[in-house]
Amino acid sequence: MKRTAARRRLGRDGALTLLAMVLPPLLIPAFWPAAWQIDLPAMPLFMLGLLSLFASLPCFTRYKHALIATERAFDGAEEPAAWARLRRTRTQALVVAALPAWIGAFGTPFGLEPVARLLLLSGSLVLWWLYRVPRQLR
Repeated sequence: MKRTAARRRLGRDGALTLLAMVLPPLLIPAFWPAAWQIDLPAMPLFMLGLLSLFASLPCFTRYKHALIATERAFDGAEEPAAWARLRRTRTQALVVAALPAWIGAFGTPFGLEPVARLLLLSGSLVLWWLYRVPRQLR
């Protein structure tokens, strides 16, 4: 696998994950009527969303190690395997990074306020930005 193809695939995966991260917080509130809200305290959901931000820490460490391993494997026989390992690690990390946004989206039926949902989505977007592929891998 060539580097450009691997980077293109990583970019496509990142864009698809971004869509999967942003669409639920935008679509669920649009299609969930306020009359259907369940009367439960929404603060525990917000706190759970904030705590899920910290679930990304071990994933970020694995991602950085995969980046380093991929850079070391350049022009070697193990380069395709390193790119595949980086893609798998990044995809898993991006799914974990999307958890706060998804918790915010699914907190809509429980009365989670729009500001809290926006904060959780913003946290997920910052994590998504951290998982970008650096220029050194070009």
